[in-house]
Amino acid sequence: MNIYVGNLPYSLTEEGLEELFKAYGKVSAVRIIKDKFTGNSKGFAFVEMATEDAAQEAIDALNGKEIDGRALRINKALPPQQKERSGNGGGAGGRGRSDFRPRNDRY
Repeated sequence: MNIYVGNLPYSLTEEGLEELFKAYGKVSAVRIIKDKFTGNSKGFAFVEMATEDAAQEAIDALNGKEIDGRALRINKALPPQQKERSGNGGGAGGRGRSDFRPRNDRY
């Protein structure tokens, strides 16, 4: 089961987060989301646990727990949303505005 962990202290590492969760069961994966330009933590992560029971126990025990002055927000992760993509390049379909007229005093 995939768990969302929000309001993380920016200093917390993936190893530290894994240690926190493995007290409640087997941790399959830990991924702290990082800014693609700076590499710094964005303050949230996803933890995958082997069983639903272990995940629920971790959620119940750790939600609201304070670490480095920040109260963790933990719940079941929602599945990723599919974004609808039309691919037409914009509202006018890439054709431009139909009312376009050049700015010229002759018109």
